[in-house]
Amino acid sequence: MNLEELLEQFDEALDSGIKMPGKKVLVDIEKLRAVVDDIRLNIPNEIKQARGIVTDRANIISSAKQEADNLIRSAEEQAKAKVAEQEITRLAQEKAQEIIANAQAKSREMRKAAQDFVDDIMRKADEDLTANLGEVRKTRAALKAQAPMKKD
Repeated sequence: MNLEELLEQFDEALDSGIKMPGKKVLVDIEKLRAVVDDIRLNIPNEIKQARGIVTDRANIISSAKQEADNLIRSAEEQAKAKVAEQEITRLAQEKAQEIIANAQAKSREMRKAAQDFVDDIMRKADEDLTANLGEVRKTRAALKAQAPMKKD
């Protein structure tokens, strides 16, 4: 029997007693003592069960708290990893932009240097050709000047 049933028997024993004037009742003392003895025997079981429930509850709460802490820690680590990953990506993009800008500047420099080099060669060629053309014209003029002398 459980404690509730035993207390119910105790109440029934009180209710079945002979009522006396002034709120007094004559009861079967042996019956009440037997119920009280059964209650005493069952109280430790009830207390053991209650303690077991309290212990289980405490273990469940502790386990849930530990699991929640682990989830929070894991989420924080994932968040930190994502932030670090984003920072690495941002730094890589900045470095890529820097490399592209440097390459474009170097390309412009090389193109300008090539244009200046070609312009210098062409200017020298123009000067040389102009000088040579002048020599050719002088030579032609000299040849023409000598040609009438041969007719004699």
